[in-house]
Amino acid sequence: MRLNGRVAVVTGGGTGIGRATALALARAGAAGVVVGYARSAEDAATVVAEAEALGVPALARPADVGDDEAVRELAAATRARFGRVDILVNNAGTTRAVPDHDLEGLTDDVWQELLDVNVVGAFRCARALAPDLRAARGAIINVASVSGYRAGGSSIAYGVSKAALLQLTRNLASALAPEVRVNAVAPGTVATRWQTGLHGEQGFAARAREEREIVPLRATAGPEHVAQAVLGLLAMDMVTGEVVIVDGGKHVRY
Repeated sequence: MRLNGRVAVVTGGGTGIGRATALALARAGAAGVVVGYARSAEDAATVVAEAEALGVPALARPADVGDDEAVRELAAATRARFGRVDILVNNAGTTRAVPDHDLEGLTDDVWQELLDVNVVGAFRCARALAPDLRAARGAIINVASVSGYRAGGSSIAYGVSKAALLQLTRNLASALAPEVRVNAVAPGTVATRWQTGLHGEQGFAARAREEREIVPLRATAGPEHVAQAVLGLLAMDMVTGEVVIVDGGKHVRY
């Protein structure tokens, strides 16, 4: 698809899926890309440089989605630079690795952090940019997870937060209609720094090898594959409230 004239905001856009999505939007001809970040300032600056090398104006802005003021400042900075917002990709997220059997390890602080960032953070961004998205007849894509469908993942709280994000997707699809379409992608295992941070380089390589034996497509997804799904949903003018699972077909064998 071509995004000529459209401006996109990607939260958590400095690394992994966010980076791949920001650059895919740039390659698709976006008129501007805003890279929101919480900690990865250098990575975000690199993405901006890569987007601009593709001929697309870009802006990196600190935006902790757990802070409503920071989110509204991101929205204001985007308006000041580009004058419009057509696309919001809610990619920022966090987790804590807590084994499912360790119920005591899931403290109130862990629950509050994961729900605040992964669910309320996406809502804050949608709320702050809703007037712009409505005016542009734009779209929101939420980056969820297959952990929102099944038991498993880095922790119970993470899976619950992603399930809630899927429900938020459906609710926002209704609340922002007919002007704004809202959809989600739900990645399975994706080869990113997120995974190696959880499992280590060798640990993730071993897990990925084992998974490829049972995944129908016999492959491990990269962040670019999730970005493909994001752009695909952006091109579907009559689709809203839906989720695309990106896991090589593993979910059909759960």
